[in-house]
Amino acid sequence: MGNELTPVGAERAGNASGSIPEWTGGLTTPPSNWKPGQVETDPFPEDSPLFVITADNLDLYRDRLTAGHIKMIEQYGPDFFMPVYETRRTAAFPEHVYDKFRENAVSAELLDNGNGVRDTIMTSPFPIPEDGLEVIWNHILRYRGEELSFRSASATPQVNGSFNPVVNEYNYFFAYSRRGADLDDIDNKIFYLKTDTIAPSNLAGTITLVHETLDQIRSPRLAWRYDAGSRRLRRSPNLAYETDLPNSSSLRSVDQKDMYNGAPNQYDWELKGKREVFVPYNAYRLHEQGVRPDDVIRPGHINQELARYELHRAWVVEARLRTGISHIYSRRVFYVDEDSWQILASEEYDAEGNLWRVSEAHNISFYSEPVFWTTMEMTYDLKSGRYYIDGLDDGFSAYNFAPGFRGNQFTASAARRAARR
Repeated sequence: MGNELTPVGAERAGNASGSIPEWTGGLTTPPSNWKPGQVETDPFPEDSPLFVITADNLDLYRDRLTAGHIKMIEQYGPDFFMPVYETRRTAAFPEHVYDKFRENAVSAELLDNGNGVRDTIMTSPFPIPEDGLEVIWNHILRYRGEELSFRSASATPQVNGSFNPVVNEYNYFFAYSRRGADLDDIDNKIFYLKTDTIAPSNLAGTITLVHETLDQIRSPRLAWRYDAGSRRLRRSPNLAYETDLPNSSSLRSVDQKDMYNGAPNQYDWELKGKREVFVPYNAYRLHEQGVRPDDVIRPGHINQELARYELHRAWVVEARLRTGISHIYSRRVFYVDEDSWQILASEEYDAEGNLWRVSEAHNISFYSEPVFWTTMEMTYDLKSGRYYIDGLDDGFSAYNFAPGFRGNQFTASAARRAARR
């Protein structure tokens, strides 16, 4: 690490053809037209697509496409196409996070059955992974800052493209990633999350509180939900695994939030190796100020004119449902960015082994806190022709990576007091 490999464990060198460049530190300096407090602006405004993958030229690029993207082009072409841009390896993190990568590489170990990790803190534990489970834990525990507050809208468009957005405020407190923390301090917690529903009016006032745990078999995820109608805060013991994600019209499971989350004990995980694939990357055109839900949402899928795909190396991990376990997905395939440990794309298969859903994470490098993270996620349901999307901007403020939270603001009693106000 730090020589042939980057500080996060990626291959520093580019590929033989030069279509993937060398990593030279990532995007560490914001563009000159951006100021703190503003929504991130596009650092590459002059970039144009090198080429566009369509149903007509699909066979030329099939070997560098995920199975999910091939299916999307076949099912939704010509409206679904993939504009491919110059590859820019922008992922970067603070220096103190790189230090923890190096420490974790020496000390981190999977717990029995892979249900948790010991002797790790702050960021991904296995920068040089040996199996699929270690790669998935790298995604689950990747660095996303110490705290964060933002608003975004989600939607589940009808087949004709009509939609009614749901606006939520998200408040994160990443106990695992705070400087100076150790495993004893964080009490088995990765992060605390409180979401407040702002709109529509019939859902406004709903609060969800989540305590995400590191070893979810020893200490399962804790979740509470406050319903404005009943005016009571109740435990939500089933907010995990295949449970429908709230307000997703049954188009996405809870464990698909953030592309994959929670205890990995329901699947057998196989590392299939690393591939060069076209994946969503540097999605500043979807993120930038002024792009509204109407600009993004189209029947069947998003407006692909605003999407950006690049050629990157991704770890491919296949998850197969364990014998005797029940889940709506019998098989899942994940494409994990080597530069950030972020899942960029995934495929979800039904009980008969048919490709059912395709998920994407469109990401950017944020400026106020050097992190590479999702700005917009969607899951496409190939059977219904509908999709779930989150990360829509309707004039909201920039992500705030320093809201000044304290851990005691994320207790059940604090959520109850906030609800009553």
